[in-house]
Amino acid sequence: MSRGTVAKKLVMHLGLAAASIVFAGPVWAQNASDLAGRWTLNNALTSGPREIGFGVDWVLPAAPGAAPSGGQSGGGGRRGGRGGGGSSGRSGGSEMYPLHPESEADARRLSQLTAEAREPSTHLVIVDTPSAVTMTNDRGKARTFHPDSRDEVLQLEDGVDVSANTKRDAGRLIVLYQVEEGRQLRYTYSRNATPAQLIVNIAFVGRGGGDEVKRVYEPSRPDEPMTAPAPTATGAGSGLVPATGSVTAAGAQQAPLNQGPDAELKGLTTLGVVVEGLSQQATACGLKQEALEAAVTKHLTDAGFKVPRNTDEDSYVYINVMTASLSNGYCVSRYDATITTHTTTTLSYQKAPVLVEVSLLHKGGIAGGAPAVHADGVVKGLLDYLDGFITRIRDANKPH
Repeated sequence: MSRGTVAKKLVMHLGLAAASIVFAGPVWAQNASDLAGRWTLNNALTSGPREIGFGVDWVLPAAPGAAPSGGQSGGGGRRGGRGGGGSSGRSGGSEMYPLHPESEADARRLSQLTAEAREPSTHLVIVDTPSAVTMTNDRGKARTFHPDSRDEVLQLEDGVDVSANTKRDAGRLIVLYQVEEGRQLRYTYSRNATPAQLIVNIAFVGRGGGDEVKRVYEPSRPDEPMTAPAPTATGAGSGLVPATGSVTAAGAQQAPLNQGPDAELKGLTTLGVVVEGLSQQATACGLKQEALEAAVTKHLTDAGFKVPRNTDEDSYVYINVMTASLSNGYCVSRYDATITTHTTTTLSYQKAPVLVEVSLLHKGGIAGGAPAVHADGVVKGLLDYLDGFITRIRDANKPH
């Protein structure tokens, strides 16, 4: 081999080595999400259903493969088949089968993460580095993700932990929240160059299916504030009141935010009762609206609550039951109990205060059984949930 040929081969090998060194440098850059910036939500570009959440899982161990023969009852109103509720079951009678038990922590985690997906922050400030991505919402709450494909525990605003797994993939940042057993919430963040946009795709993944929605953020103006305006009234559970207290339009300092456990339940002594109308299918399975109202009212009264009748209470217990039956006559009901109140607050994307509905406590479950025992099982499950609510309210009102 001539010296010229050897020299050429040496130069070629050195060139390949240099290229490999250069290539090794920006490995992160090729997978990086590059999400850094100050972003403002453009609601006009949002696509997907408004009421998003997990689907209801109607799988019944007692009748595998059978499909409901009747329609669902209830619904139609404020609570549908989707939402923040879980799908735990309660047994009642010899033919009741618990389905997918849900703990209190699961219910609170599911409720908050669903609320975040439904009502996203209007503004996001993102700091994106190779080892961590920190996102700060318009209430000043920051959440840091480590894109190493390892599970990490994050703290939610209501004190409940959630396991999350974050990774980068082809220029996207993917965050997978483990909401509860068999249910995950997936956020996919990506950046569009022209026009400049931050794309956030949210998917509810798990048993029973779920919804998907796309949010589009655009670069914020240099003079645009990144924090929510101070509300005119303290809204329980709204998350919009700064911890140091807020200032009204007249300049008067309001009391600082009470951040104690279940602070929104303190002072709650009067509750109305609202039972959503039942369908013919529910009636055929032994459920009666008057009986449900009477059972819930008596349970609250016995616990020391004042339960006014035929009045519009700001705070009330809302009961919703959806019922179907299988071809063999087996009844299935999804039942939900929610303590709801109302308040006025100024939302981050509006200037004037509005009246909003606030869900203070919520639990839901599924029960199945023959018509003769079905109603008793549903009532038992609902009263068990009320017992949990009553305990939390009592604990919140204990002197500290």
